[in-house]
Amino acid sequence: MVAAEADTRVVPASGDLIRVDTDLLRVDIDTLGGSLVYAELLQHKNTHDRDKNLVLLGSEHHYGLQSGLIGANLPNQTTKYSSSVKQASLASGADSVEVRLEAISPEGVKVAKIIGFRRNSYLVDVRYEIENGSSVPVTARAYFQLVRDGKAPADDNSMAPTYTGAAVFTEQEKFQKVPFSDIEKNKISYTKEPETGWVAIIQHHFVVALLPPEKGVREIQTRKLAENLYAISMIFPPIAIAPGATAAVSVPAYIGPQEQSRLKQAASGLDLVVDYGWLTVIAAPLFWVLEWFFNWTGNWGIAIILLTVLIKAIFYPLSAASYKSMAKMKLVAPRLAKFREMYPNDRTKQNQSMMELYKTEKINPLGGCLPILVQIPVFISLYWVLLAAVELRHAPFYGWITDLAAIDPWYVLPALMMGSMIIQTRLNPTPPDPVQAKVMQIMPFAFGIMFFFFPAGLVLYWLVNNILSILQQWQISRMIEGTKPAAPKR
Repeated sequence: MVAAEADTRVVPASGDLIRVDTDLLRVDIDTLGGSLVYAELLQHKNTHDRDKNLVLLGSEHHYGLQSGLIGANLPNQTTKYSSSVKQASLASGADSVEVRLEAISPEGVKVAKIIGFRRNSYLVDVRYEIENGSSVPVTARAYFQLVRDGKAPADDNSMAPTYTGAAVFTEQEKFQKVPFSDIEKNKISYTKEPETGWVAIIQHHFVVALLPPEKGVREIQTRKLAENLYAISMIFPPIAIAPGATAAVSVPAYIGPQEQSRLKQAASGLDLVVDYGWLTVIAAPLFWVLEWFFNWTGNWGIAIILLTVLIKAIFYPLSAASYKSMAKMKLVAPRLAKFREMYPNDRTKQNQSMMELYKTEKINPLGGCLPILVQIPVFISLYWVLLAAVELRHAPFYGWITDLAAIDPWYVLPALMMGSMIIQTRLNPTPPDPVQAKVMQIMPFAFGIMFFFFPAGLVLYWLVNNILSILQQWQISRMIEGTKPAAPKR
């Protein structure tokens, strides 16, 4: 670790824990180093036990926030601090609460580490106040670091995997992921000494970030500390403190959910930890609309349905063109089969006859595919929005669906989803190739099984989208079938 590398002092086995309660957080501060070793989110429940709160920092993932000072005999994360309090809480009507830890070097340098909490905030202020009571100048460098093992969180889904690892944001290179695997291999690609920016460790729906507020060069380090244990640190420039003088350094930390409104207020670019991938430019507006529907209806499930209807309405002309093409293809399918019977061993003649028929009936063989391809980026973006939004975590819909971010406990939605895919397949034209036709019959079952492992919110979106598609396709097919195709040429 940063300070311990240059320090030969004996490290105590453990310190005392100071419990701090606010309206959003329950935190344990270890007097050994003044590290934050435990953080419980009071407004978010455990993934598997809704009677317990979610623990973000703690021993389960060897996850903590450490800090210290680099300099001769200055306190670091191995120093035993003293404190006059054993427990603190945010008083009724108060806006903040602080815990003060103190240490003094043999030379007389007094260091106070003050950890402050605010009402209705996941920001934790970590501040050092240094008083040089010695007779010689003192130079100190502050460092702050996040330490975590590489285990995925409890809600990680192998069918819909999410990112767990470090991240760096700088004005020069913006947001960059730094996977634990890259740290282990020492594959460093970020700016090591930016003038602005922050570092974080991200997991599905939650983030812990160090957010220095001021401009100024800071060094970023990533290291493997032990087997499956990693650290990302920020080290700040040296501070020269004359005898009798004082100095201070402060770095806030965000410890909480990836709620976009809070992230945007906390630091520039912090909302980018909500992982929409390369389609962020589409996904971000989609979430804004989804949130607007939620604020209007008060139910995230209804908001998903309304957003799906809106997207379907916007793409109605493209979908209609696709379904018209597929309906015409279905109508002429018997005649295409006839060509295969007429020319069983002449592929060229078959294709010529098919092309002539398409021309006569004004059918574009690709007409059913191209409009759908245009919509795919929007569908993928919405998939990532629903997967990444912490707002959907433990958000109920109706009845048995009490968590839109979890798998449907009774698998009703996935079963309906599979049924809708089967109906769609039957509405589509049968492919002329027998092998393709068999593949199309199997696909609803093959793809449908995946939906049994997807979060209920995602399945709800796809189910509603399929139902609307079936209704639209059925209506267009009826209209097309009402017109007779031209008679085949003999």
